[in-house]
Amino acid sequence: MSEEKNNPWAGLLNWPGSPFNVAQQGLDYWVDACQRSILFLDVLRQRGTDTIARAAKTAPHVLSFPFEIIMDGRTFERPVNYGLCYIAPPDGVVPDPTKRPFIVFDPRAGHGPGIGGMKHDSEIGVVLKAGHPCYFVGFTPVPVPGQTIEDVCRAEAAFIAHVAERHPQADGKPALIGNCQAGWQIMMTAALKPDLVGPLVLAGAPLSYWAGVRGKNPLRYLGGALGGTWMTSLAGDLGNGIFDGAQLVANFEKMNPSNTLWSKNYNVYSKIDTEAPRFLEFEKWWGNPVLLNAGEMQYIADSLFVGNRLSEAALLDSDGHRIDLRNIKSPIVVFCSWGDDITPPQQALGWVLDLYENDEALVAGGQTIIYSMHQSIGHLGIFVSASVANKEHEEFTAAMDMIDIMPPGLYEAVFLEKDEEMLQEELAAGDMMGGEYVMRFERRTLDSLRALGGNDAEDERRFATVARVSEINQGLYRTFVSPVVKSLVTEHSAKQLREAHPMRLRYTAFSNKNKLLDGIPALADRVRAQRRPVAKDNIFLQMQDAMSKQIVASLDAYRDVRDQATEKFFLDVYGSPVLQAMVGLRAENGAPRRIGRDLAREAALDAYRTAAAGKTAEGGTTEAIIRGLLYIYRSPEMSAADERAFATIRQLRLRTSTDEELSVTHFKTIVREQYLMLQVAEEAAMRDLPLLLPDDPDARATALGIVRQVVGATGTVTGDAAQRLERVAAMFGPKLAVVRKKKQGSDAA
Repeated sequence: MSEEKNNPWAGLLNWPGSPFNVAQQGLDYWVDACQRSILFLDVLRQRGTDTIARAAKTAPHVLSFPFEIIMDGRTFERPVNYGLCYIAPPDGVVPDPTKRPFIVFDPRAGHGPGIGGMKHDSEIGVVLKAGHPCYFVGFTPVPVPGQTIEDVCRAEAAFIAHVAERHPQADGKPALIGNCQAGWQIMMTAALKPDLVGPLVLAGAPLSYWAGVRGKNPLRYLGGALGGTWMTSLAGDLGNGIFDGAQLVANFEKMNPSNTLWSKNYNVYSKIDTEAPRFLEFEKWWGNPVLLNAGEMQYIADSLFVGNRLSEAALLDSDGHRIDLRNIKSPIVVFCSWGDDITPPQQALGWVLDLYENDEALVAGGQTIIYSMHQSIGHLGIFVSASVANKEHEEFTAAMDMIDIMPPGLYEAVFLEKDEEMLQEELAAGDMMGGEYVMRFERRTLDSLRALGGNDAEDERRFATVARVSEINQGLYRTFVSPVVKSLVTEHSAKQLREAHPMRLRYTAFSNKNKLLDGIPALADRVRAQRRPVAKDNIFLQMQDAMSKQIVASLDAYRDVRDQATEKFFLDVYGSPVLQAMVGLRAENGAPRRIGRDLAREAALDAYRTAAAGKTAEGGTTEAIIRGLLYIYRSPEMSAADERAFATIRQLRLRTSTDEELSVTHFKTIVREQYLMLQVAEEAAMRDLPLLLPDDPDARATALGIVRQVVGATGTVTGDAAQRLERVAAMFGPKLAVVRKKKQGSDAA
């Protein structure tokens, strides 16, 4: 107050609307903006220089964990640029040799390896934290000449087999985690080698490329907008047999131009004092695109992106074996997100609807599919978000043994937050890792997936038309254009073309190679020493943020108009009856595609079901307990499997017929057999259940106690489930033991 009395101008200077105050804010903003510009330029210089240094390495990666290479795919009979690494556990952590090993497969879809272990809170970090041996499958930037997708699948099978051999004491086959492109690749491997793998976790992995909904998912229209995959062939020819992964990355970036052209860089510029380290760390992965053989990329584009043949079971390997995802015997966990614009839930789960006409076919096929849909996380967040790692990936890892023994069917993974009212929350598998959730698997029907939205018959015909048009254009290109292009391309011209790609230029242009930036490091150091960040309430800073929002809104509006125009073009052109007739899709009525029946597979399944129906009187106490539990859980009230119930039954240490502790593998076999018996012949299975029990009343009472304890692990049993429990309890009683003795006597006579 005394200062204001002595200085009559003080109040005017402090008044927000005062010209003097505005001038001072303008000067402060100008200094801050200039300093931020210099620091941002230095960050871009560091990014470009780091990118060039990483590109010079043989196998650049972003793994934050030490590792040892134990298998090099380049030495195989059919060499590939993939390798198997053992992840060294952190100091003080000794993996449990009895726990199943995990193998993390990273995507080779333009970027280099390591995103699955880029942070401490990551897929690899979660596996190590849970005490499992952990392995990682990565790759070098340059493919082996002539390698194919089939060669990669064979190499992955060899990696999986080697990991299993290294852990003979492990209770269960190796669990596989496939990120994005690696997800469909391990599915192909598992379909060809179904007895080799344990549970599969597919994180953001597209398997049904035509799936989606109108008004969204514009990437699925790209093949139609380009007239098929002939441009993929052109890119491979211009690359002298090499396809540049930078083109895949560019396609991803074009989906969100406001982020690519503005927001990502503006976020660093506006928060230069805090965001630079995070930005530079992420750019290590984003900024080094890898290469693929032209044949590999052509196979992916023709068979998957446009042909959509994987989800149709229409792919064959070189030996003529059908790559049918229905052959996979292990549980499949599909983790996707509504915020993922690259792999929306429809593309992650649509293959289930493609392969199975109804729920009965899914169960009869013996396949267990579990899905979880995040509400908002983006595509990359599925792999690198710490919040996702500490929730979804942590729970999936902790509950993997339970997942492995789940009966066939479709389930949704639901995460229940622990609280004081939750019954026996300490039994949750994730509790040992400090997890905050309890996982339960709720039964779903195929209608649950249909409710996500998808194509009608006309849309399917449109995509089938694209596939036919693509084949025609591909034939024309290979006949008339490809020979000319190949004759003009040299290895030098291909290399120069790759280096001139805009994605690479933006890194090299801002690097130490640019002599115009030689003075930037010293100038940036001086700025840091004299840094004068502006106040957050500065009106010019607020104007800057408002202008940024307008730029984002304009680019988003452009994106929306572009996507709408692309969709309209696709629907109008490929919906034309004339075009469809010209490519042969109007020659017959009916659906444009249908999954063929595999009679040999169906016959094997029928034989297995018939054999199971004839074994209802075989087994012992453990089989009786599991049959009784499954019978109870078939009731509508027990439509969810809770990890607390599984933890209870594991704690009770069920035994085998040789009095050995029941392993997960043996447990899984019993559950599958007993579930199949109930599915095929429920009444016969329940009628013969008492024959599995011992004569000793105390032993039967103990077995019944196990049933009651497991069923009651999550709360009080009511309704039909309670009636089923009482029926099971009666079968464990003394009266039915007498019936059992009489039946045994009549059988002996």
